[in-house]
Amino acid sequence: MAQQNSGDLLVYVGTYTRGKSEGIYVYRMDASTGALTPLSKATGLKDPSFLTLHPQGGALYAVNELGEQDGKFAGGVCAFAIDPKTGALSPLNQQPSHGAAPCHLVVDATGKWLVLANYTSGSTCVYPVQRDGRLGEVSHFVQHEGSSIAPRQKGPHAHSVTIDAANRYVFVADLGLDKILIYRLDLSQGRLLPNEQPWVRTHPGAGPRHFDFHPSGRYAYGINELDSTMTAFTYDAGRGGLTEIQSLSTLPEGFSGVTHCADIHVHPSGKFVYGSNRGHDSIAIFAIDEQGRLTAVGHEPTQGKIPRNFGLDPTGTFLLAANQDSDTIVTFRIDPQTGRLKATGHVAEVPAPVCVKFHRVAS
Repeated sequence: MAQQNSGDLLVYVGTYTRGKSEGIYVYRMDASTGALTPLSKATGLKDPSFLTLHPQGGALYAVNELGEQDGKFAGGVCAFAIDPKTGALSPLNQQPSHGAAPCHLVVDATGKWLVLANYTSGSTCVYPVQRDGRLGEVSHFVQHEGSSIAPRQKGPHAHSVTIDAANRYVFVADLGLDKILIYRLDLSQGRLLPNEQPWVRTHPGAGPRHFDFHPSGRYAYGINELDSTMTAFTYDAGRGGLTEIQSLSTLPEGFSGVTHCADIHVHPSGKFVYGSNRGHDSIAIFAIDEQGRLTAVGHEPTQGKIPRNFGLDPTGTFLLAANQDSDTIVTFRIDPQTGRLKATGHVAEVPAPVCVKFHRVAS
């Protein structure tokens, strides 16, 4: 295994292991071209689809996106130590997710708590993170309740967890409820406490999936899976409050095929926000104005099928689109003035890529 130079940018890719994939793949990204070079992989895992990194950089966490087996929840969350020189992953431990199909997770800014969303069973839970990166037993569990109007909304489906920049509030996008639930994060006990504004409702049948904040902290954006829309919110950081500004389609006018939204990321400059369309197989590009409002810029084909997730590198230079059903990650260069994307010609072959996370090795 090649040792990495100080400051190299690593890319971790979570996958579905239901086919050719062996687990989590580690790549080095060339900072000038966006090309990916394979380094290592963590194997023996079951559907380590979504990943998150410890804020201090020494550990990585992955869900095991499994449903029920023999009438019991089979999903879990696993912890890995990151080699500070090579970026290679070594298993630390695993905990049950206490729900079906865990699909998203995040570690708070202190590095002491991990929050996880269980999609199928519609729940959220918190784990203590120990000093060596291992996960303790669940400190708090919240079962969501309710439904909405679409066939896939007969019950709750927690789809993502996001923590604000002040590390005070947790936002859980629940596709089944048409709500983004809002909790206060108890940093002393690892609990999700009721907020003054307990949730913000999307339009009926929207199916909120993922959520991201503007770097100013004044705005936030959600992507809605079921009706292929993106919603802009103002954010009151003092009380953890969200107020909808507008909602726009992520699809070009006249498109009539079957498609569902997936991922969303705000550009580090705060000038643009991107969302992925699975079916239309594109990245929708929006410009953000001074009031947080969106204007559609256009669409860029991902050159593959089912872009479940994508990632923006920390400098905002490249977008990596993970095409799940065509087993590729395609690198695009971002125009810093217009936000538009241009394919670099670099395509990495990765089986069933789901999630892309960037990491710098220690100096």
